[in-house]
Amino acid sequence: MVKPWVKIRSTPIGDFRIFKLRQDTSINPRTGQEHDFYIADSVHWVNVLALTPEHQLVMVEQFRHGSQTVELEIPGGMMDPEETDPVVCGVRELREETGYAGAGARLLATVHANPAIFSNNCYSVIVENCRLQHGVEFDQGEDLITRLVPVADIPRLVAAEKIKHPLVVAALYHFELWQRGLKK
Repeated sequence: MVKPWVKIRSTPIGDFRIFKLRQDTSINPRTGQEHDFYIADSVHWVNVLALTPEHQLVMVEQFRHGSQTVELEIPGGMMDPEETDPVVCGVRELREETGYAGAGARLLATVHANPAIFSNNCYSVIVENCRLQHGVEFDQGEDLITRLVPVADIPRLVAAEKIKHPLVVAALYHFELWQRGLKK
């Protein structure tokens, strides 16, 4: 059985606006040796699976600076530090990024953003019966184009690597499970 490692010290390294970096020293339960790990503490993130009555997903295209590519993704973003409800945050992100709103917003899934180095979660919120109801309200660092993508096209787009963001792919998998009746 895998045992948890015991953290014996944690040292802040830096605050980089969107995350804080720390060095944790932990004891390997198998060997008893100390090891250093670098952990990024970030606010939680939210992704939104916005489904239209025509069975399309509301998606966005945007430039991603890490990969230097334009990515096809579902709307989403960072939860503000004072936000505690991922559903409320997801509805806000959907409205701001796309102008769409719908009904029945609820949490579909929670995954660890990257448990090897990040301490936060990424929530997937589903919203049904979405329609364009507002103008967009981009942040200064956003430049998005809204795309309506037929749900039936999603597996092909993932297989063809047209959708590559791993947290989006994870959300789409949970959406697939929901469609099969395996998630509520």
